Amino acid sequence: MEFVGYTLRNNLFVAPMAGVTDRPFRQLCKKLGAGLAVSEMVTSNSLLYGSKKTERRANHQGEVAPISVQIAGADPAMMAEAAKYNVDRGAQIIDINMGCPAKKVCNVMAGSALMQDEPLVARILEAVVKAVPDTPVTLKFRTGWNRQNKNAPIIARIAEESGIRAVAIHGRTRADQYTGDAEYETIALVKRQIAIPVIANGDITTPEKAKYVLDATGADGVMIGRAAQGRPWIFREIEHYLKTGEKLPPPKVSEIREILGEHLEDLYGFYGLETGVRVARKHISWYTKGLPGSAAFRFAMNQLPTVEEQRAAIAEFFDRLAAEHERLHYEEDSSGAVSGAADDNDKKEVLAA
Repeated sequence: MEFVGYTLRNNLFVAPMAGVTDRPFRQLCKKLGAGLAVSEMVTSNSLLYGSKKTERRANHQGEVAPISVQIAGADPAMMAEAAKYNVDRGAQIIDINMGCPAKKVCNVMAGSALMQDEPLVARILEAVVKAVPDTPVTLKFRTGWNRQNKNAPIIARIAEESGIRAVAIHGRTRADQYTGDAEYETIALVKRQIAIPVIANGDITTPEKAKYVLDATGADGVMIGRAAQGRPWIFREIEHYLKTGEKLPPPKVSEIREILGEHLEDLYGFYGLETGVRVARKHISWYTKGLPGSAAFRFAMNQLPTVEEQRAAIAEFFDRLAAEHERLHYEEDSSGAVSGAADDNDKKEVLAA
């Protein structure tokens, strides 16, 4: 796919998710078939630039290009400075967050709260585009503030007129959070009204659903968020299905054990052992959700304090799985979609932008 001046492997995008789309996860998704992975959002507050969290989010060492960094905030000048700050540190695409529905973000009029103030949206977009004239700027937003105010078409036109190069739209309003089903009619309407690329997002959990959303919206690509948690190989499954019309068989247990092991080692190296163990727990939970015996395994895993104990427990769990089935076999959902779906507790700690 040709996208804002870059040639991507395909039209499959990893959605920015706070606490999830760190460098190890982005690299893994790209390796397993994603065309582009957008970073978790980086604050526009310059007072926080020196924090460990912000420094990690701005760390793109060894990452496959193009590097897309999402920034969040509500002040045009600060957003412009944040764009320049991240471009200076390797960002090749700047993405603006107007989709996050989290209260702590919306309460400071950032994220999807910005959709209530269209003139402010225009000022922010124009300021960021002007600040980094040689870097493409994209925008992610929702269908509206609530179901009575679906102003995505207006926001999209403002974006195009402001010099935004592409938009991604989540098929829910801010008021919807992640409840109910995503709708795609608004995305289709936006696609008909603007000339820049449109990426569709929301409830894309299977290869068949990806094709349906592309056909229903006419979108140029699809963006996958929560369905990739614990199932980063969903991108190669969708890629194969879109190319051939055929579904890949479930992956082998041995392969997923290797993928998870490499992912965890990257997390330990990226965060350090102490923090890495804590971060690893949620990923291990997502990888194993729905697999036979995983409930007891996940409970026990969350009590283990060291890297060595995590490694040993994973080896034992996957040895048992491999003895029973060559390929992944899910108890809750034979399609395997459950492994990539966040439950209610996950949603509290993971903010899909």
